[in-house]
Order: sequence, then C-alpha cells, then structure tokens
Amino acid sequence: MSIDLIPWARPQFEAGGGDALLFFALYGEFLSSIELSGETYRTAGVPEGIDIRKLNRSQTAEYPFTSGAIGPLLRPEQPDLFAQIRGVPECLIIQGSISDPPDLNYLRDTIGVATYFVDHGGVAIIDPQQFKLYAPEAWRKEIFQPQPPDLGNHVVILLSDEPSGGRWFHTRGLRKFGRPDLSMHKVPPHYERAVIEMFNHFILFQAEGGRIGEGENVRLPSLPPGLSCHHGGRHDDPTYNNVHIEVRWP
Repeated sequence: MSIDLIPWARPQFEAGGGDALLFFALYGEFLSSIELSGETYRTAGVPEGIDIRKLNRSQTAEYPFTSGAIGPLLRPEQPDLFAQIRGVPECLIIQGSISDPPDLNYLRDTIGVATYFVDHGGVAIIDPQQFKLYAPEAWRKEIFQPQPPDLGNHVVILLSDEPSGGRWFHTRGLRKFGRPDLSMHKVPPHYERAVIEMFNHFILFQAEGGRIGEGENVRLPSLPPGLSCHHGGRHDDPTYNNVHIEVRWP
C-alpha cells in the first residue's frame, strides 16, 4: 500500500552543492523482527545510500561515541543517560550519504526509521554531527514531532572565547544538508546577537538548498557593512566534520 507522505521540500535548492551525510547512533536492545508503519513514523523506508548496522558486545567492547573525543563532551550534559548507554547490550548505526539532494525526503525517512528504533528498544540516540545526546522524549519533541520540520534543530551553534578577545562562533550539522558549516572569529559582545541572527538565516537558507557564493557580501542592518563569505576547510576537519564558510570582517 502506498503512503501519502508530506514532502520535505527545499524551496531554495540550487544544484551543485555537496552530498548530504547522515550519521546517528542508537543504544539499547533491539528486536530482530521489524514491523515499521510508514504512516505512523512518516517514512518511506530506509533511503538509498543509507545503511543500518547492529553492533553487540561480542563484536566490540566500546560502542561509538561512548569514549574517545566525543564522549567527554556528552557526559557532563546528561551523566545518568550517558552512563546508561555505556551498559546497553546493542548499538545501531544509521549512516550514509545522499548525492546533492533536491529535497529533504531522505532526512524525513531516516528520522522516521530512527524514531521507530527509539520506540522499540532504544534508550538514547547520539547525533555526532551536533555533539548531542538525546533521551527518547527529547528526540521525539525536537526532531521527530515538528511538522513542518524545524531544520534549525539539526544544527548547533557553538561559541568559545578567543585569546585575543571576542568570541569564535561556528556551527556543526550542516553536512546533513550537503552544505558547508559556518564560522566567524573575534565577535565582540555587542555583535553577538546579530551574528547568531545571521547564522540562523544562513542555516535555514542552506538547509532549504540555497548556496552561498565565494566572496558573497553579508547585508544585515545589525552588522557593519563589508562582511564577506569565503569557502575553506576539508571534510575531515574534526572541528566541523565538514567544509565551512568563514565570515570575515571588513
């Protein structure tokens, strides 16, 4: 039976962007048989290009993201939940890429599949591209339930103090949409809100398929004139797990 699913469109789509990368890790104990309702979970199934692997303790003593570089970042936020995932018997990895997708149906379908597993044996899910650990209720509220989707919930804006003054703002998560992440250095306090506003605009624009050109100027009344966008980086850069756009001061 065919399912009438609401499309997740990309109204700003311009071809020639990068490939979308999805990566989620689920922790718990999962049934071998799968009876997934596409209507209930708003999914047409596992998209082409996305794979699902199940790991157990006989295969590996440590599951992805429970140790190494990401683990210490996740543990302080939810120590009890993090301790719980370190003791679960199984881990599901949902991972793959979609070539320059003209719509976001691949994301809708993958989220639906992941939510099915969250509801059937999952105790937590990690989005490593955002450095984020979700309990089931948080995943449903932030990621699955919004319709139309809240695309900003798939990207995080991070900030840190810089030795020479100001703060460094940058994002993680835009590779889910096949688009570069964002960076801006030496942001003084009186421009922080404006930079967040600019980042949120660029996040939505790119998630909806738009592309930011090399050297493109930023025109925002709350920021000084002359800001410009410049592409750089590599996909194996651990700061972003992606290429990025540096917004430069005049």
